[in-house]
Amino acid sequence: MIEDRIKKLRDNFDKYQIDGYVVPKNDEYFSEYSEINRIKTISNFSGSAGIAVILKKKNYLFVDGRYTLQAKIESGKNFTLVSYDKVINCNLFKNLTLGIDSKLLTSSQVKSYFLKYNKIKIIDSNLIDKIKMFPLKKSRPFYSLDNKIVGQSHFSKLTNIAIYLQKKKSDYIFISAPENVAWILNIRGHDNPNSPVPNCRLIITKRKKIYLIAEDHKVKTLINEKKIRPDQLIHPKN
Repeated sequence: MIEDRIKKLRDNFDKYQIDGYVVPKNDEYFSEYSEINRIKTISNFSGSAGIAVILKKKNYLFVDGRYTLQAKIESGKNFTLVSYDKVINCNLFKNLTLGIDSKLLTSSQVKSYFLKYNKIKIIDSNLIDKIKMFPLKKSRPFYSLDNKIVGQSHFSKLTNIAIYLQKKKSDYIFISAPENVAWILNIRGHDNPNSPVPNCRLIITKRKKIYLIAEDHKVKTLINEKKIRPDQLIHPKN
């Protein structure tokens, strides 16, 4: 029941000295659809975009016009529905301390959404994960696309990026969006329910050396193909 989960979440507020908790739709890779759906856990809302804010005595669900009716049906009486644009410099509540998982919001989002009227407290462990244990799904390894269908080899793309870095007098570029990593390396994965985007990140040097940030078991095929060496792998928790 939503009510039970909201109560369990609020039971953590005093411990962490917060007045509310922010729950975005996206995961840490900023995917709209992911295996872990925290906003659905706390609100029942199953749309692709939204932000929930759970306070001590009231809850808000920010959604855009596509989901107004759906969100009302799914969240019921537990949430006050608000147009998504109202989250900018949100003034529906003031002088509160809101807890966030910093992996799920960018610094610009935090600043433009909540910092004008409220304070933010970063909490290392996600509080939604504390009230519901999501099953650990060990996804299958990443895989490469055939060079015949990609149009441009990953070596050629890395060369172009390295030239760009040298022109900009930069040593590295950090690729944070998994879909961009997928394009650069011509790889795909099984991490998301609706798309073959591989959940990973990438560092590229001006010398065309790469470091892939991903779980070990996901890169076995890429290592066998010699697309990446074991010493070029960085585990996300490192």
